[in-house]
Amino acid sequence: MFPVSREVFDTAARELEAWDDSGTELCAPFLRVLPIDGASISTLGAPFGTETISASDAFAARIDELQFDLGEGPCWRALATRLPVLSPNIRIEPNPAWPMFRAALDETDVGGLFAFPLAIGTLEIGAVDLYSSTAGPLPPEAVDDAIQLADIVARVVLRRALRDNVSAEHDPYGTGIAGPNPAVPTEEEAEGFSRRVIHQATGMILAQLDLSAADALLLLRGYAFSNGRSVRSVAHDVVARKLDFSTVLSP
Repeated sequence: MFPVSREVFDTAARELEAWDDSGTELCAPFLRVLPIDGASISTLGAPFGTETISASDAFAARIDELQFDLGEGPCWRALATRLPVLSPNIRIEPNPAWPMFRAALDETDVGGLFAFPLAIGTLEIGAVDLYSSTAGPLPPEAVDDAIQLADIVARVVLRRALRDNVSAEHDPYGTGIAGPNPAVPTEEEAEGFSRRVIHQATGMILAQLDLSAADALLLLRGYAFSNGRSVRSVAHDVVARKLDFSTVLSP
């Protein structure tokens, strides 16, 4: 029953932070702490691909599939605006931004649909879609909780994307990119000078976006991955003030 205690919410957040492809489904914490009936988590567009990476049920997965096929819908809007898209009665509300998607929902039992962007700093990753079979708004507290959980999921999904491409013995910085990908530091790049540049760039990104050090470094690696560049070259641009993550809207 909503609202849940802070202890329940904190437990759900910790489960997401510790997610490692085993145990808890990525969507389960959302269902446990929010007044919803289903959830899905997807990546949208390059470099992560457009796919559902977790869905609580077949209908949640179908909502994603419709948006992918039509190229429109709340998930796309949430990522484009980097803001929650809240549709308390999506089958009734006219919306010129997704007419085909809304029409496709006419024969379904969905009531409310709520989309939250997955992004870290300037890096756009995907979206979380939450649905309710009963029409009605999400309470403000639930919106705040969903935003916090989505922020955690963004980090989890980025770490997974990098890890899935990793060749550990050739990846001293843990960029998560395997083989000849230019985002993997060479032996020369792994030497002390490059480390200092990367650490300095991490500190600058931290200050630009008010992130933790871990998230700033994750964003630096993700930016290198998404642009096919080395971590060192991106770090040099940051230190030389050629690249400011506070003003770059997308990788």
